[in-house]
Amino acid sequence: MSKDMDKKASVTIIIPIYNIEEELLRKSVGSVMSQTYDKLELILVDDGSDDGTGELVDRLVAEYTEKSGESEGKTIKAFHKTNGGSSSARNFGLKNATGDYIGFVDSDDYVDEDFVSLMMEAVCKYDLLMAQISRDEIAADGSRLPDVCTPPSEEKVITSKEQLRELLLHKGDCSFCTRLTAKKLFEGREFPEGKLNEDFYLLVNMLPDIKEYVILPKQAYHVYYRIGSNSRSGDKEVFRQVYKDIVDNADFAEKLVAKNYPELRSEAKRFALYQRLDYLLHVPVGMMDKDNAFYVKVVKYLRDNIADIIANGYLTSKNKLYLLLLATAPKKVRQIHKKIRKME
Repeated sequence: MSKDMDKKASVTIIIPIYNIEEELLRKSVGSVMSQTYDKLELILVDDGSDDGTGELVDRLVAEYTEKSGESEGKTIKAFHKTNGGSSSARNFGLKNATGDYIGFVDSDDYVDEDFVSLMMEAVCKYDLLMAQISRDEIAADGSRLPDVCTPPSEEKVITSKEQLRELLLHKGDCSFCTRLTAKKLFEGREFPEGKLNEDFYLLVNMLPDIKEYVILPKQAYHVYYRIGSNSRSGDKEVFRQVYKDIVDNADFAEKLVAKNYPELRSEAKRFALYQRLDYLLHVPVGMMDKDNAFYVKVVKYLRDNIADIIANGYLTSKNKLYLLLLATAPKKVRQIHKKIRKME
C-alpha cells in the first residue's frame, strides 16, 4: 500500500452485535483489528444485548486500546443502544462513523488481514466509490460449504446496470459486508429497519448513483453459518418475514428498472415473478386465505402477469409450470407439493 493511498481515505468498519458468543466476537473483532490498512476505525454497536455481551464489548475495546492505543492509526470504539435489530445498529454506526469509506462485518463472521487494503487499493486504482471482495461460507462445524456467490477469476470492473442485471437473475452478491462504500453514498439513505433482505434494498437504491465498481476474486470475507443470526435463523417467523420482504424488494426493483433501466424490464419481471414463487412455496398453507391481504396480492400479481410468465426467457420451464399452477390453484398446489416432498 502506497503512502499516497494512505493519505487519501480512512475506513470505518461497523460490527452490529447482539447476544454473541465470546469466542466468535473475539475472532471477528481480532480479524478487523489485524488489518494491514492503517487508517482504520472499528465501531462496535451493542444492540441492547441482555446476556453480558455489552460488558464483553467494553472489555474488548479496553484490551485493544491498552495494547496498541492509536499508534498504528487504528481506533476502536464501543456504543450501546436499545435493541432495534441489525439495520438499526448499522444505521447507528453510520451516524458515528468518521471514515471516508464504510464497511460492515457481522459479529459471527471474520475477514482476512488484507480485506480492507485489497479493496482500498482497487478503489484508488480505478477511482471508484465502491469495491467488493469475494466470500466463502463456513458451516457451524468448521467445514467449507458450497459458494453462494461464484468469485470472478480475476479483478472485474462492473457497471451499475450490469450489477443490477446480475442481482435480478439471482447472481452476484448484494451484501454490504463484502464491500467498502464511500460514506457519501449513504447520505440521505439508511438500511430499512424492521426488514430483512435489507442489503438488497439499499444497494439497488444506490446503484443509479454508482457508475461502476470493482469486484475482487479473493475470498477474504468468511461467512459463518451460526443458527440464530438474522439471515441464518431457523426461526419460522423470521423466514416468513424474509419471504414477504423479498417480494417488497422485487416491487421496488421493478419500479427502479422502469425509471432508470427500462432495457432490463424482462430481467426485473423475472425477478418479481421468481420472488413471488419463493413466497408461495414457503408461506404456511394455513395462511393461504382471503384474510391474508399480502397473500391475496401475490396471487393477483401472478394472475395479472400470465402472459409474462409464459413469455419470459429468463424463467426455467419448471419455474413457469409452478407459477402457472400457483396462479390457478395456489392452496391446492401447495398441499400436493407438501405431500410430494414428504414422499421424497
